[in-house]
Amino acid sequence: MGDLEEQGSDAGRGTVRPAGAPLFLVGFMASGKSTVGRLVAARLGWEFRDLDRVIADAAGRTIPEIFAAEGEEGFRRRETEAVAEATALRNAVIATGGGAACREPNLSRMLAAGHVVALAVSPQEVVRRTQGRSNRPLLDGAADPLAAATALLQARAPFYARAHATIQTQDLQPDEVAAAVMRVLEANQS
Repeated sequence: MGDLEEQGSDAGRGTVRPAGAPLFLVGFMASGKSTVGRLVAARLGWEFRDLDRVIADAAGRTIPEIFAAEGEEGFRRRETEAVAEATALRNAVIATGGGAACREPNLSRMLAAGHVVALAVSPQEVVRRTQGRSNRPLLDGAADPLAAATALLQARAPFYARAHATIQTQDLQPDEVAAAVMRVLEANQS
């Protein structure tokens, strides 16, 4: 069974969020944000939003198509707009893209607006989970997917570490991760 860690920045720790403050799930690609987000939203009776899906729907293109047409910077601009809109939501669980929390304006907005929980996963597990079906522009086509995932995760780790809590997902099933997220939320509401 995986380890649960409630670590990260002290920003927002011990601060009781208003009822219905949004829950942002952040973390590396394939950490389980969308799967766990749907489970947590169902348990809470809240809306679920996958920011990558929101961005793709608004653009009328897939994420890889946005990257191809607009580059990573174009995608990140769209992502920043989607994060800003999501911070105004109430009673919502938001699964962010892996890089959303790695831009200071996005992370600051999420930390101030609601609960931020990072789902952690190893680079080896990322490669295993995405093997042959990644559809992830920053990993696809890499000569060495493990090296690419490792380098990208190392660069993003300081941002993820600022979440209000971190849950190691490595050896947990999605329902176990969802239960851990619920415990974090309950602890922050009391």
